[in-house]
Amino acid sequence: MRSAIRQIAWAVAVLMSIAVQAFAAPMVDQFLEAVEPQELVPGAEAFGVPRDDGLVPTLKGSDTIGWVFLTSDFVPTTGYSGKPIHILVGLSPEAHLTGAKLIKHSEPIVLVGIPESEIRAVIDHYTGFDLRSVAGPRDTDDLEIVSGATVTIMVIDDSILRAGVKAARALGLDGFAAPSASGPRKEIAPDAGQVTDWETLAGNGAIRRLMLDVGTINADFAALGDQRTEKNAETAAPDEAYVDVRTALVSHPAIGRSLLGEAGWGNLAARLEPGDHAIAVFGAGEWSFKGSGYVRGGIFDRFQLIQGEMSYRFRDRGHQRIGQIAAEGAPEFGEMDLFIVPAASGFDPARPFRLQFLVSRAVGPIEKVFLTYDLGYELPSPYVREVPSKPVAQAEPVAADTDARDALWQRIWDTKRLQVIVLAIALALLSGIFFFQAFATRNARTFAILRNAYLVFTLVFVGWIANAQLSVVNILAVVNALFSDFQWNTFLMDPLIFILWFAVAAALLFWGRGAYCGWLCPFGALQELSNKIARRFRVPQVTLLWGLHERLWAVKYIIFLGLFGLSLYSLELAERFAEVEPFKTAIILKFARPLPYVLIAFAFLLPGLFIERFYCRYVCPLGGGLAIPARLHMFRWLKRYKECGNPCQLCATDCPVDAIHPTGEINPNECISCLNCQVLYQDHARCPVVIKTDKRRAKDAASAAALAAHAERPNLGHPNQLSNAK
Repeated sequence: MRSAIRQIAWAVAVLMSIAVQAFAAPMVDQFLEAVEPQELVPGAEAFGVPRDDGLVPTLKGSDTIGWVFLTSDFVPTTGYSGKPIHILVGLSPEAHLTGAKLIKHSEPIVLVGIPESEIRAVIDHYTGFDLRSVAGPRDTDDLEIVSGATVTIMVIDDSILRAGVKAARALGLDGFAAPSASGPRKEIAPDAGQVTDWETLAGNGAIRRLMLDVGTINADFAALGDQRTEKNAETAAPDEAYVDVRTALVSHPAIGRSLLGEAGWGNLAARLEPGDHAIAVFGAGEWSFKGSGYVRGGIFDRFQLIQGEMSYRFRDRGHQRIGQIAAEGAPEFGEMDLFIVPAASGFDPARPFRLQFLVSRAVGPIEKVFLTYDLGYELPSPYVREVPSKPVAQAEPVAADTDARDALWQRIWDTKRLQVIVLAIALALLSGIFFFQAFATRNARTFAILRNAYLVFTLVFVGWIANAQLSVVNILAVVNALFSDFQWNTFLMDPLIFILWFAVAAALLFWGRGAYCGWLCPFGALQELSNKIARRFRVPQVTLLWGLHERLWAVKYIIFLGLFGLSLYSLELAERFAEVEPFKTAIILKFARPLPYVLIAFAFLLPGLFIERFYCRYVCPLGGGLAIPARLHMFRWLKRYKECGNPCQLCATDCPVDAIHPTGEINPNECISCLNCQVLYQDHARCPVVIKTDKRRAKDAASAAALAAHAERPNLGHPNQLSNAK
């Protein structure tokens, strides 16, 4: 018996080992047939034999002129669908990306919303990209973002760059080889130098300058070959300064005291943590190196610091304006600012670095083209000293891929922190409305204003600005991930969607599906607001017979169950049929889709002008999917009178979605928690029960007042009163 168990255990171990090896084996050779070598590496004629690490040489004759790799072989590339986004990338010996091609993906927004050609066009922009220029994560402002697919684009960018850096390191390309241990190294000499004037600092190289005139800028944009750049060409004199920036390392005491003065240097030194450094940037031209992006998102999107493989983007929390320059002879500047480079960035002030500036020009309503210019900087020799090299330590292992994925979703959350804060405040307000609904609905007019304002916020901010429209596709993707490779960081990629789903899960326990469907769904808000406008223009409203209305409820559940069953067979196929949701057309893409999709969206919106929330009532598979677990909600918050339904039918006839049965019960599966019935519950002018109670109280008050008056008035007919009167 024990022998049999050992044999079974051994067989299982062998099978697991084979499975692990198969899983770990590079997949690149499975996709090479989908491309020609020259598509990824110009001039290549054939693919060589794939290496064990997944790199495939590309050959011209017998010479290797580049390599091809699959991003999924080097880093996790899981997208919002929970499945990998496979991209083949070409790499040159100079560590330049020579081409990239999207091979396979399951991203729902691309499958059924955004044309795949737009994603491919974004990937084409990586051709010619120098991996040495950006080795750290990039902000969304650096990316060719496609509206509605921000998360997918950031995953693609992250996977291409991180896989590219890993491939370059594996090949030992220039800039990615291990550092040499020979020779002395330099470090900053804090006691060197002395306080001096501007001219001396500029002369010895402590201050460096980048100056570009208008003629140069116009010529460089024209060289891009995009004729649209000519429409917005600079009209100033060609020799007038357009970009004129200077920089200096002010964390060196002598340079800092010279430019900031003793008080300014003291304030800076007190602010710097151990290992931190700071640069000053001065601008005098027409072009602003700060822009306005940092006001909206806290990121200075027009320049970054690059040193070797390290890049650092400055943020508002590490920024401070300079009031005046202390150095004698300093010119006038329109912009004077300090920027702190934290120790965690890996910045070494004794090594050369550069500031890379991004100059843009509008070529359309929302489209721009860009140029980059570098301002190199090296701390002059009087301010540094040579020290013996330290023994080369064992290279630290590259951060785990899971850590990198965590860093990606954390970076996305940091980028969208303002939107997260706004949404959190809105959710807190909505929770307050529900928890204190008796107070919120006390005044019908005030509550109507509050609800309409919230619906406008949901449509404009949550929907059209933040693109946080939940979809039945999200449910299908989560269920599919549970049966495959579930990872939380996949669902953390879109902060607002994650927060909304968390809020929906909590709301299902407390209030049912209505908290989302009635208040937080952008398409639902669009339907309700459009119906209100239609009513204002006296568009006649249609009331279906109760029997027909009740039977039409089942349609959305049938659609949801059909999509769910289809997703168990093929998630991609289910996502295509999920186009029955017009959310992507009307909300995420703002009707910027081919005509058939726009017509479908209007076909669902048009009946809503005559039947309020027609789509929500009868068609929405997301509403059907949420209604199923909503039956488990623990509390009954909506107050009712015993007279509701028998004989009173006011709430039933006034319910916007006819979710109240003629017998008075509220159907929690259909209720959108608009709280209209709770407004009527307290309405002293419309609710018969309240009116009756008010009349009874008024009558009782009148009777009590009459009795009190009678008790105080003398009764002259009483014998005692008559005798006293005599």
